[in-house]
Amino acid sequence: MRNWILERLTRRGILSSGIVAAGSAVVGALTSQRQATAQDDGAHHGGGTTHASRSAHGNMITVGDVDNAKNGFDPTAMLTDWERGSVSRLSDGRALRTFQVLAQDKEIEVAPGIIFPAWTYNGRVPGPTLRATEGERLRIVFQNGGSHPHTMHFHGIHSARMDGIPGSGEVLPGGEFVYEFDALPFGCHLYHCHALPLKRHIHKGMYGAFIIDPDPARHPEHAAVAQSRLLGTAENKEWQEFVMVMNGFDTNFDNENETYAINTIAHHFAKHPISVDRNRPVRIYLVNILEFDLINSLHLHANFFDYYDHGTTLTPTLRTIDTVMQCQAQRGILEFSYRNHEPGLYMFHAHQSEFAELGWMGMFDVREVTT
Repeated sequence: MRNWILERLTRRGILSSGIVAAGSAVVGALTSQRQATAQDDGAHHGGGTTHASRSAHGNMITVGDVDNAKNGFDPTAMLTDWERGSVSRLSDGRALRTFQVLAQDKEIEVAPGIIFPAWTYNGRVPGPTLRATEGERLRIVFQNGGSHPHTMHFHGIHSARMDGIPGSGEVLPGGEFVYEFDALPFGCHLYHCHALPLKRHIHKGMYGAFIIDPDPARHPEHAAVAQSRLLGTAENKEWQEFVMVMNGFDTNFDNENETYAINTIAHHFAKHPISVDRNRPVRIYLVNILEFDLINSLHLHANFFDYYDHGTTLTPTLRTIDTVMQCQAQRGILEFSYRNHEPGLYMFHAHQSEFAELGWMGMFDVREVTT
């Protein structure tokens, strides 16, 4: 009998059948929690059934909610939480932008009831979204408060001694290293730990988005587009910008992922749709840092987008598509609009069905916003 149960509890069936694991241990079925969740949804939305965003995928989502306060981060807040650091001036008048980053060991909840022993930057997964402007001098003060050697390897242009690999910027526990380089090229980038074994440091959570806005003065032929990407400008404020880091977690350490997500928490955006003003365009900074699976993707329902591969161009590299694939470390910018759509819930998800059913699925709540 015991062997039959173990055979049925495959890693692909645990979450979809409403059974929760902590590491490799099965905690039990959450029937009462499912009922409580349905009742709670009914109380909040004026009915006795689950909210439309939770049932839109046939109720094939995790049961309950993660304790974001205990985690110390909220996937929704991460969408627009730009870390800008502090700014001073160099002797030549250029801006010097300084960031403080701390590596920490931390247990986080990646799906309801599933606790993962993560390695983090600034106590969160993904780490802070570092955002700068093209041509600025960047200084990243990195301290290692964790239990293993760590680095910060930036996908950008820098010298060999700033590469964040063993021998060039690796930091032992209790140590510190200062990375310094110019913010080049503009685009949607990332950073991650490059200590060995590499796959362990990445899948444990040591990564984050790294965005360099274009300097419009450097791109007179596309100044209007560059201005719209430059955070803080009037043109940029017309856009709804979100950063989405596609990731997953191997919760039983078998080198295969049990959960998939945007910004870490399985099915978070299915349960908590992203509010979108239908009259303003949307820009997504999309980064894939998934370990153990070769390809990830994003599919947009009922709409199409223009895509800027790596974000390093001011004209689209792909136009009018609804699905984009990315290998690990690939990233890009998506731009689209719901101006001609009726209000409602519009789904987005990985177009690997397994990924969607194990957490990588969400909804945009498109609304008519009046001011």
